[in-house]
This record gives sequence, C-alpha cells and structure tokens, in this order.
Amino acid sequence: MSFDRRIHAVRADLADISLAEIHFSAHYARAVRLTCIAPGTPVRATSSISAETVTQLLRGEDFHALDITTEWAWGFCGHDGYVGYVRREALDTPEAATHRVTAASAPVFAEPDIKARIVEFWPAGAQITAREEGGFAVSAEGCIHLRHVAPVDAFETDWVAVAERYLGQPYVWGGRGYGGVDCSGLVQVALARCGIAVPRDTDLQREGIGAPVADNMPLQRGDFLFFPGHVGIMTDESNLLHANAFWMATVIEPLADVIARLAPSHAQPVLARRRIG
Repeated sequence: MSFDRRIHAVRADLADISLAEIHFSAHYARAVRLTCIAPGTPVRATSSISAETVTQLLRGEDFHALDITTEWAWGFCGHDGYVGYVRREALDTPEAATHRVTAASAPVFAEPDIKARIVEFWPAGAQITAREEGGFAVSAEGCIHLRHVAPVDAFETDWVAVAERYLGQPYVWGGRGYGGVDCSGLVQVALARCGIAVPRDTDLQREGIGAPVADNMPLQRGDFLFFPGHVGIMTDESNLLHANAFWMATVIEPLADVIARLAPSHAQPVLARRRIG
C-alpha cells in the first residue's frame, strides 16, 4: 500500500505499530506520549535544525514519539497526526492542562502582577497547568492574566473572530501562531478554538472541512475558499481573511483581488468552496 507519510508514521526502518496489519516493516514501535514544554517548537521534515518546518507544536500539545534519541524525537502530533521530528529538549512528560491562551501573544509575568517582570510571551493556543489567583492563571513557569486565557474545555463559536486575532501576524511556512502562521495553520487553529479538529494541509482540509458550497450560492461569513496550494476564510460575502505569502502577513482583502492575482497563472483560481453547517 502507498501511504501519505505526512499522516502515517512510516519510515524505511520503522513504523507505528498501529499500522502493522497493513504495512510490513523491519521494526515497529508503540508511541510514547510526550508534551511540548516550549512556548512553541518546529516540527521538521528530518532530524536537522536546517530542515524544512512542516508544522509547529504549541505549548501543552501532545507529541507521540516512536523513536527518541538524545537530540530528536520522531513521531506524530497528537492533535492532527502530522508526522515529523521535534527537538527532544522541547518535550517532556504530559500534564493535565487547565487553561489555554486566547490572546494573540500573552505576556507571562514572574509574579501575579502586571508590573512584574515579563518572563516570555506564549502564543494563542498554548496550554498550561495553573491555578487561578488574584486575576491570574498561576503556573510553575509564570503568571498569565485571566483576560488572556480561558479554561481549556471552554470553546468559542465564531472561528472568523478567532482568526481575526492573528491579523498582522507574519506569514511563516509551517506556522500555527508561534512567531507566525501560514494559511492552513490559521484555519486549523481557528477551528480548534471552536472545538473542531481538522487536518493540517490545504489539500487535506479541502476534503475534510464541512460540505461543498455550490457555485451559484452566495458566500457568507465563515466559509472556506480553497485555491491552488492555499486556503482562506470569508469574513463576509466578498472579503477573504488569510495568511499569505503575497503580503507576508495575515490580512483581510477583497476576494476579487486574490482571484485577479491568481488568474494569470491558474485557469481555475478557486478549487473549492466549503461550509461548516
């Protein structure tokens, strides 16, 4: 059988034991659950710091490791099954998260005081284990104001509003909000905040998000438009919110402008229109 190695953990020398019935391998491994303890970390195509970043793990997200060395862990992300290599120093044993960062970039204070020293900034979607005290979520690593977090099991309903918090963020290939975001990463994290899990890449999302919207039907807020190698979210019937390499940022612009840019090199600029009912 042929496997999509983005979402099936198969290597020349090793495979996930869950694939044993459909894939022959010299060796199999059972995944060990670990958790990202860095604010965010790249998931790379190979075990090299110069390798392509295929996606990102955010703090508190799980990584299921199949092969662990001193410097690297190979396995797949818990939230979407995406396969890659993560630096071992960014992973540790899991804890039960209590809160999730909702601000685009939340300052982490050394003490539960907005005048205290800022230790670092954690991206939206980062998960922490904390207790609430004096208007802050207090964790072992620092304190985040309660206006910048929400209970980990509290979900939103408007993924457009979630995506709008990323406006102005740099476009970063493979990004999911740690220092930047790419088009499919933006869609994935926005829907995740609404309790909807979707695949990582645009081609997988095109088949895995909602249902088709007929060409003769008007677009509406929250619809997803798929282009060659790209995806965006409609904020209304005529404007598109997307992280894109043309502006190298997350922006809202007229859909007509996006189509006009693509038309000279693509006979069919819009490949699919999808809607979550």
